Amino acid sequence: MADDAAGGPETRGRDRELLRRLYGYVRPHWKVLALGVVGMIATAATEPALPALFKVLLDDGFGAKGADWLLWALPLAVILLFVVRGVATFAMNYAMTWISQRVLSDLRRDMFARLAAMPASFFARESGGQLIAKLVNDVNNVTQTLAAVTVVIVRDSAVIVGLLAWLFWLNWRLTLIAAVLIPIVAVMVRAFSKRMRRLSAEQMRYVGEMTGVVEEAIRCNPVVKVYGGQDYEKARFHAANERLRNFARRMTVATATIVPMTQLAAAVAVAIVVAIALVQSRADQTSVGGFVSFLTAMLMLLAPLKHLANVNGDLQRALAAAEVVFRFVDEPVEPDVGTRVIERARGEIAFERVGFRYEGAERSALAGIDLRIAPGETVALVGPSGGGKTSLANLIPRFHSATEGRVLLDGIPIETLTLASLRAQVAWVSQQVMLFNDSIAANVAYGARRDAPRERIEAALRAAHLHEFVTSLPEGLETVIGDNGIRLSGGQRQRLSIARAILKDAPVLILDEATSALDNESERFVQAALETLMRDRTTLVIAHRLSTIVNADRILVMADGRIVESGSHAELLERDGLYARLYSAGEASFQS
Repeated sequence: MADDAAGGPETRGRDRELLRRLYGYVRPHWKVLALGVVGMIATAATEPALPALFKVLLDDGFGAKGADWLLWALPLAVILLFVVRGVATFAMNYAMTWISQRVLSDLRRDMFARLAAMPASFFARESGGQLIAKLVNDVNNVTQTLAAVTVVIVRDSAVIVGLLAWLFWLNWRLTLIAAVLIPIVAVMVRAFSKRMRRLSAEQMRYVGEMTGVVEEAIRCNPVVKVYGGQDYEKARFHAANERLRNFARRMTVATATIVPMTQLAAAVAVAIVVAIALVQSRADQTSVGGFVSFLTAMLMLLAPLKHLANVNGDLQRALAAAEVVFRFVDEPVEPDVGTRVIERARGEIAFERVGFRYEGAERSALAGIDLRIAPGETVALVGPSGGGKTSLANLIPRFHSATEGRVLLDGIPIETLTLASLRAQVAWVSQQVMLFNDSIAANVAYGARRDAPRERIEAALRAAHLHEFVTSLPEGLETVIGDNGIRLSGGQRQRLSIARAILKDAPVLILDEATSALDNESERFVQAALETLMRDRTTLVIAHRLSTIVNADRILVMADGRIVESGSHAELLERDGLYARLYSAGEASFQS
């Protein structure tokens, strides 16, 4: 730990690994990178040419003895110098911008691909705002900063080498004094690198927190308005914004401190050089042109030295962001070890001594579940909140895996099936309708059904009792429904998700509180659509409103992760147990 904090071998090894992975994204575009490097070196080569021109101008150009050819050669050389510099700078900037944007695109592609493959447990523990910040801000910081760092390291290092070579050629004694700047700057940079790395990592965390506050304020806007939460949300945002501002200020202080210190070291060196040059001038050991050229080249060293002094802070920011990005990319994806493929299941589902516990939970969500559901049977799960109903349903498409026992589909353990094959057998309609800011047609024919013919989409909408509404819209199937279907009513959104399930035509159907949030009229339409959807399918219904499942083939009552009662509606009422009490309470609530 101490070694790591001090920037020891472990930290340096991790940094090298991060850079290796980052430049792995650059390697396929090496030709463009080579163009950029040529531009950087060509730009750097023009730097010592300017003080060299000054020497010729002052020593040979002025005075009566100046050669005639210098009258046109020197102005032409200045123009040519800046033409070359302009072309080289354009090539450098174009190449580095092209590469940074390409690497940014590739990294975001890999991050989103990893996001799509994450298990359900990942989304349960991660904030949406933090995830958005990683895909938008952090990865952008990596590519932009790394491109700038690469330019500084290559171009400015070449500039320093070129200027030092010219300085040595002019006056090696004075150059040795100027060279003292380099180790001084290196010591200063090392002193500030640790603080910059830590501050950069903390700043990114606070950016994610602020993004999360904004995301929640947008998503929960109706709740904020109705419950008068504007001031509270403003205070939350202000606090996150202030934390971010304070960290930005601290980073600015850390970055800015090194610049005047570098400049002070440079000023001392320049003062010494001027004093020695004056002594040499009196001894006729240097010319005016040589001294001006030397001083110009030495002052020109300050800019690249300052850039290199700051580059470590930029590199630390890039590495801190890269660490976040690659930690995300390295997150374990949803395990898919199954090899078997099933074309279309009959729909028999079996749970054999199944137990399940969420990661970090103190007690099991499910324990000792033994259950067999016949093909085409409708089974309802009811019981108090937290009884394990949704946890049980989540095991079927393997959103989570059983920690004990096994789940089988048509007698096949679901772990042996590929995820794609298993989930092709399941359609899901939940209380929390999930729609996309796209057309009605795209929401119905989503994913693997995106190429479904128009007739089948219309048939699914008709079966969901939504076709008449859709045809009344000016744009029909191409109507864009807004974020999560905000332009539709609650019942219309639910029926649209049912149409999606109808089009999928999967043999297993899971209904998770599909009608609990609807008014009576909307529920009537949705219930009719569900009856069409449930026909000839194995259906698992999770319900709190017990009046909606009285016709189920079998009703299972769950409490504390166990099945405590099982039977038809009439049988369970006759037993006068937990189901009867829940049903009576629900009826009383409904009538009141």
